Amino acid sequence: MPPNANNVDGNDIADALHRPVCDLLGCRWPIVLAGMGGVARAELCSAVTRAGGFGFLGMVREPTSLIRTEVQSVRATTSHTFGVNLIPASTPADLLEAQIATCIEIGVPVVGLFWDVVPQIVRRLRDAGVLVVYQVGSLEDARAAEDAGAQILIAQGREAGGHVRGDQPLAQLVPQVVAAARVPVLAAGGITNGGDVAKVLSLGAQGAVLGTAFIPTHESFSHAYHKQRIVNAAENDTVLTDIFHINWPRGARVRVLQNSVTRGERGDPFGSQRTVIGDEEGRPIYLFSTDSPLRSMTGDFEAMALYAGTGAARTGAITGAAERLYRIASDAAALVSAGPGRLTNEASER
Repeated sequence: MPPNANNVDGNDIADALHRPVCDLLGCRWPIVLAGMGGVARAELCSAVTRAGGFGFLGMVREPTSLIRTEVQSVRATTSHTFGVNLIPASTPADLLEAQIATCIEIGVPVVGLFWDVVPQIVRRLRDAGVLVVYQVGSLEDARAAEDAGAQILIAQGREAGGHVRGDQPLAQLVPQVVAAARVPVLAAGGITNGGDVAKVLSLGAQGAVLGTAFIPTHESFSHAYHKQRIVNAAENDTVLTDIFHINWPRGARVRVLQNSVTRGERGDPFGSQRTVIGDEEGRPIYLFSTDSPLRSMTGDFEAMALYAGTGAARTGAITGAAERLYRIASDAAALVSAGPGRLTNEASER
């Protein structure tokens, strides 16, 4: 286990951070790897899960053969519970049907869903014994997801990297959803360190979902270019934009690091012409698509969607996922154990 600057051992961390959601998810600490499409593959999911957190595989629009392979890979390295993340709104209907059927067939224990609330999908998964987690961006969506049968909600603030569902800051949204929900609520959006985790716990969330913090890790399937851009990021380097739209419903916004595309240097994003800027094992990567740079790609990475939340500048150097998780958990535990005064001071220093 990585060294701990706060002298908090694993049991102390669990004592400070344990919430009922940990029992539902089967994890030691309520720190969750976001199901980032393309990025959260078996290596990263397994590393986070083995280290005490909970990992989602990002299987958005992926073929069922890859879902089977990735699930098998996770199961080969850990007996702990994990999940698969799917997004109905961005997935062709026939592929989505095959994905859901596959997850049920191979016994995926947890499925995460995002964007539009689709009650029939929730019911189908619940009827098959799958734990359903729904990420939402508003109180309205939270109520709809819970009414549909979601057993855990993720309240996503506008600070989040990648696709952003709502408009509210996380500190405003979390208390609203917590007050209205009868199920555990996790928080997502701009959370990259222990102070951020402690803060959302103080707002009533039972845990935190992190994406950007786990992109610059050795196990992440992101391309080295994307990892380094996050490491080099400064405050206010991210923007919300609908420019990256191919593969998603029109108008869906994403938070990315600024690049030539967000600066308007690559032409009309909504024109009829499509320009190939990369390749992934024979699949063309188009300018203005929602594809982010992955290990398996070649091409013009600078012009791709460089997803990152507002906390990118606080991620630090590229490191192992377990080391990053342990540092985040131990720092959060130290702050929670020290009480509200310490947390207030930590927030004011950032």
